[in-house]
Amino acid sequence: MNTGTFNTALIAMAVTGLTLSACETTRHSDQLDAAHAQVQALSQEPLAQQAAADDLRAAQDRLQQADAAQQHHRPPAEVDHLAYLAERHAEAGEARVHAMAARQDLARQQQERTQILLSAREQQAQQNAAQAEANAEQAAAAKEQLRQTQQELADLKARPTAQGPTITLSDVLFDTAAATLKPGADLALDRLAGYLKAHPQTRVLIEGNTDSRGSEEYNEALSQRRADAVAAALRERGVPGSAMQTIGRGKAYPVATNDTAAGRQQNRRVEIVLSDSNGRFAQAETPPAG
Repeated sequence: MNTGTFNTALIAMAVTGLTLSACETTRHSDQLDAAHAQVQALSQEPLAQQAAADDLRAAQDRLQQADAAQQHHRPPAEVDHLAYLAERHAEAGEARVHAMAARQDLARQQQERTQILLSAREQQAQQNAAQAEANAEQAAAAKEQLRQTQQELADLKARPTAQGPTITLSDVLFDTAAATLKPGADLALDRLAGYLKAHPQTRVLIEGNTDSRGSEEYNEALSQRRADAVAAALRERGVPGSAMQTIGRGKAYPVATNDTAAGRQQNRRVEIVLSDSNGRFAQAETPPAG
């Protein structure tokens, strides 16, 4: 080989070496690509600046350093190392972003639960207030109904007894020794019938009583006929027979002495015992009303 040929070969080898060296220092870095993707993802997070500003800045700095190292043909290991650091800062930032998002989501859920509880309590309070108002109205209505009933009983001249409110019809409503009602009984019976029809749950116990004159059998029969006469008069005025019971008590239960005319007049009577609004009497129906 002559001298010219040898020199040409040396130059070709040198050029080839430089080309291979340039290819080696500017080779593609997968680590750098991954770092770019990681940092880009962090920078696009809405909470990045709020939760991970320092991590994002550090990741961007390391990424710039990795890019610069590659551009200046620094060793691939150095480029990869800087890219690795950029990735790690970006991952730390992502973790902080996710943690803050989780905290915000938890706080939002707690706020929603609190709002639901507050709404439920407010609704319950409104329901309680409405119920209290309804109860107050019912109590007021019941009180007014009781007042009206008491006034109606007072108009009927009912008096309280062990059996219940009791109305006394004296013997002036019947002829002597008779069970036929006189016209004077109409007003009292009209009022009583009106009350019973206005209070359809009320039942009545009609008790006939006599003075001591005459035999026991006679007086029991007379007192029963008088009680039956009052019941018949009430039925004519629209009171159902199922709401009434009649009992002839004869002379067994005087309310005054039978030694005087005035006393005997008080003993000759028909007493009408009223039940409560549920059809119950204060005591058993058989005891005397006097």
